Amino acid sequence: MNEDFTVVTSLDEMDLPLVHQFISHSYWSKGIPKKTFLKALNHSLCFGLLSGKGKQVGFARMITDKATFAYLADVFILEQYRSKGLSKILMKEILNHADLQGLRRMVLATRDAHSLYQQFGFEALAAPEIFMELWTPNIYQQANKA
Repeated sequence: MNEDFTVVTSLDEMDLPLVHQFISHSYWSKGIPKKTFLKALNHSLCFGLLSGKGKQVGFARMITDKATFAYLADVFILEQYRSKGLSKILMKEILNHADLQGLRRMVLATRDAHSLYQQFGFEALAAPEIFMELWTPNIYQQANKA
């Protein structure tokens, strides 16, 4: 791993206000309330990418049972740190984590980073006809109006 950056899994070592700020402005979780965000983190395996100075520059989380299935979510690298190979450092650490070995299925959803994930073996669903979803993409905006 690049010696200037470290991947940590303890929430205590992460800048959670920064992560929430980024995620709550993302296209996939726009407006997520802080309470909901913190609940999600506490029920996930989280990965923070820190600079040599301890500054949070990236994040990802796996929603997983740590035995059969995992869903990769909320992956980001701060804009000023992109195009430096940091997403690859983060992905290698995630995929090598002890709790994520031997899973039957790992999935993710992305609008614009297919080429990154393909480098790590992710492919389009082999049998999309067997997958279903209950999707409410604007749930956080709806909740804020209530």
